[in-house]
Amino acid sequence: MRNILKSTVALLSVLVAFTSCDTASKSNSGALSSSAAEKVYVAPGEHDEFYAFISGGFSGQLSVYGLPSGRLFKVIPVFSLDAEKAYGYNEETKPMLNTSHGFVPWDDSHHPDISQTNGEIDGRWVFINGNNTPRIAKIDLSTFETTEIIEVPNSAGNHSSSFVTENSEYVVAGTRFSIPIPQKDMPIKDYKSNFKGALSFISIDPKHGHMDIKFQLIMPGFDYDLSHPGRGKSHGWFFFTTYNTEEASTLLEVNASQNDKDFIAAVNWKKIEDYVNNGGGTMMPANYAHNVYDEATHSATSTMKKEVRVVNPLDVPGAVYFLPTPKSPHGCDVDPSGEYIVGNGKLSANLTVHSFTKMLAAIENNKVAGDAYGIPILNFEDVLAGVVEQPGLGPLHTEFDGKGNAYTTFFISSEVVKWKLGTWEVVDRQPCFYSVGHLMIPGGNSQKPFGKYVLAMNKITKDRYLPTGPEVTQSAQLYDISGEKMELLLDFPTVGEPHYAAGCPADLIKPRSKKLFKLEDNKHPYATLNEADTKVVRDGKTVHIYMTTIRSHFAPDNIEGVKVGDKVYFHITNLEQDYDVPHGVSIIGANTSELLIMPGQTETFLWEPKQIGVWPFYCTDFCSALHQEMQGYVRVSPANSNTPLKWSLGEDIE
Repeated sequence: MRNILKSTVALLSVLVAFTSCDTASKSNSGALSSSAAEKVYVAPGEHDEFYAFISGGFSGQLSVYGLPSGRLFKVIPVFSLDAEKAYGYNEETKPMLNTSHGFVPWDDSHHPDISQTNGEIDGRWVFINGNNTPRIAKIDLSTFETTEIIEVPNSAGNHSSSFVTENSEYVVAGTRFSIPIPQKDMPIKDYKSNFKGALSFISIDPKHGHMDIKFQLIMPGFDYDLSHPGRGKSHGWFFFTTYNTEEASTLLEVNASQNDKDFIAAVNWKKIEDYVNNGGGTMMPANYAHNVYDEATHSATSTMKKEVRVVNPLDVPGAVYFLPTPKSPHGCDVDPSGEYIVGNGKLSANLTVHSFTKMLAAIENNKVAGDAYGIPILNFEDVLAGVVEQPGLGPLHTEFDGKGNAYTTFFISSEVVKWKLGTWEVVDRQPCFYSVGHLMIPGGNSQKPFGKYVLAMNKITKDRYLPTGPEVTQSAQLYDISGEKMELLLDFPTVGEPHYAAGCPADLIKPRSKKLFKLEDNKHPYATLNEADTKVVRDGKTVHIYMTTIRSHFAPDNIEGVKVGDKVYFHITNLEQDYDVPHGVSIIGANTSELLIMPGQTETFLWEPKQIGVWPFYCTDFCSALHQEMQGYVRVSPANSNTPLKWSLGEDIE
């Protein structure tokens, strides 16, 4: 009996053990399968699925993050100086920051957008606006470098930009602040009827992406807040939200919130394009900079342009209409089919959706409620597709997943709300932390969104991270939207204050990434393509040093004969050609940043020695095991000395 009892206990123990193991296994499996951490984990050596290009707001730059990991890969300098990459410091990129107001090394970057082909993201270029000094920049995604910036005349507060049509025909730049056009000295109280808003259509060369202002549409003096292009059935149209249809010029928080409805301006750019191509419009005197970086010379040039073509909308009947939209709308978003235009009225309890098909029918049937400065105002009911009833407080922006769902941010109630196109029913909501502004679905501004994630960009994050002083970091939050319900996976801090972001699969960009930089392609006027050609040349009080760098030395590495008061230009060519071996250089007393010289490139910085002595220069970018040994000296003699100009590498200067 005792043996039977022992056997029974042993058997039960084994069964319990197996059952426990199985239960634990199932429990762990369930926990892992729903683990947010697991869903955003990207193992060492593996790549993120998406690139997210997130605006830096008041940093003036563009940040590149991986999704789903939230890892920061790069900050691309655009409108602001960047000492890490010498952008705006070296002689080659200084012209990129020229404007009609002079050298302006800062801006407020808001809305990036990626180039498209046939309505789909193509991964060639990113465009982003400078809001303060109106500019549009282009970033080449083969190198992740800013290669062009065009200033926008007749504009102020370049906010409703930079959004790209579905074949990258145009990138737009709509003014947030109306101004006198042309600018003149006049009383601010005379704003009404005298100030105007310019909507600029900037053409994009289909091969190289070069930009040129095709025309500016001169509109009534409202504030043009945000915009999106039509797509699919509405391709050829562009839609801009407006506020301050009251045309107030003071205390706008009160005086620009009087009207029950403001407008979405619907612009038929194809009709205007035909008008312009047939000689329409007027050339107006203007003064604006067009800055272009040449990949061959590794140098930027700045050209001041003196005129721009302007178009009066009344001269192109049927090209512009106003769609009444409640109230103080901010975002203006178009679904992938091009049928629905969402006007996000910040002060409205509901979310208004317009129908493109109904808009065309109203135009055809001349269902006009009136006009604003001669531009027809369509009847609200005639263009209304539907209303999302009381979805939240403070709607700002809407993105689409390509599966019939829309996602809208609500600033006041701090949430992302998912709702269905066509039925207008709310199907899910998730809180944000806190005061969410923009959101982004990769490819969401195209006919083919990649509806796997939504990224919310929040304005106030006072308890999300360790305290870092009065200006706390902004928060981006990543939600999984692959299922019926949104799931918060991750939040991570961002650079500056993001406004909008653009995203696309990394596989669109990786094959185009430039890997080899051939020396024979270097057409820089001061390039030195081998060590035998290095030299130092004096021209009066100007000294040009033709230098090369390669792991792990500079040539030359010893220079004498420089004098106090000289202007010394270091023209340094990186003889490496593989993409992952840049070199840096700096010298004591240089009133600039380091140089960060990409493989195969030549860069220049100016040094003006003010003290006699022997001053070292060194490589600032870790490049090899002998990085510490990568250095040299410049001897600086008194201004009236007779020290001859000499240089050497590997031997003493005699």
